[in-house]
Amino acid sequence: MQPELTSRHDVVVVGARAAGAATAMLLARSGLDVLVVDRASYGADTLSTHALMRGAVLQLHRWGVLDRVVAAGTPAVRRTTFRYAGEKVVVNVKPAGGVDALYAPRRTVLDPILVDAAVEAGAEVRYGISVTELLGDDRGGVIGIRGRDAGGRPLRAFGRLVIGADGMRSTVAQLVDARVERRGTARSATAYGYWSGLETDGYEWNFRPDAVSGAIPTNGGQACVFVSATPRRIKGGGATVLADILAATSPDLAARLAAAGPASGVRTFGGRPGHLRRSWGPGWALVGDAGYFKDPLSAHGLTDALRDAELLARAAVAVCVDGADEHVVLADYQSRRDELSFELFDIVDVIAGHRWTDEEIPRLLLRLSAAMVEEVEMLAALPPIGAFAQLGSP
Repeated sequence: MQPELTSRHDVVVVGARAAGAATAMLLARSGLDVLVVDRASYGADTLSTHALMRGAVLQLHRWGVLDRVVAAGTPAVRRTTFRYAGEKVVVNVKPAGGVDALYAPRRTVLDPILVDAAVEAGAEVRYGISVTELLGDDRGGVIGIRGRDAGGRPLRAFGRLVIGADGMRSTVAQLVDARVERRGTARSATAYGYWSGLETDGYEWNFRPDAVSGAIPTNGGQACVFVSATPRRIKGGGATVLADILAATSPDLAARLAAAGPASGVRTFGGRPGHLRRSWGPGWALVGDAGYFKDPLSAHGLTDALRDAELLARAAVAVCVDGADEHVVLADYQSRRDELSFELFDIVDVIAGHRWTDEEIPRLLLRLSAAMVEEVEMLAALPPIGAFAQLGSP
């Protein structure tokens, strides 16, 4: 039997995707000893809309990593085009707070950038680690993790705080039995693929009763094109389903797609109801999809994941550095997350259920926009955290 590896840290983060890597980066920049573990490999792809909204771009700018996203060839998106009820509405990105464009990096680009920044700040990142158990104390608190590496070697890692950033099917959430405090009532299924040489009009969103489609410019001269509908309509997905729904929702985009290069395969996501889980307890916390997941049709998952990474990092620093009461600051973390999330969560749940008409969708989109503005205002007002104070803020 291989000997067990044992290590001790201030914080152990389970999950090295955007939410986990960003949290680890901010904690390490604040002087904490941080271990990040992930069962996948560095730079692995994952389901994503890729679209970053203004709040996420603002944070990447303030964290000093937006230049890396741009240097990776991520195209600048300077407007969003909405089509609904026979109308075309174009919203231009107004420069403010260091943000003059939006971006939609592939996850094979964004996640490694955040992981590299975390490592540069002093965090340790280990891939190929599967977490099998949470270690506890005699008072019911979490004090670490137990797992195995890709070779089967057992390990234990202790931490003042264990953070689950391991996605919507979070192992950490399951092990602490984190209850779902708000559950969505609808789910949409999605078929999507990547096309080269597609002419796009910024971010494109096409809303028609019973289906939605869109195009999102990303890295490598490609665009992510998607269709979203009820699971019954999407069925098993595939190129034919995507083409049929695209033609019904946007003949214009369908024609441009036909003139573009061939897709590199069409993928399908069968959908999952949204959730807001209790996201803290003695010695543990959740961030990203582990704590808060909503239908990908919102294209806001990454933006909220980065938002919550900063909110949780601030709480963790208060506990580990300032000696603040863990229950108070972690409860405040979830309270702030929920306050910023409820309105958007409920609107997206209605849109994802395709329970709206041509007359209703403009009002829903306006409400969605207002919720996003509130989020950006909160982020812009936050003071610098840790070493990120030296990187400047808008």
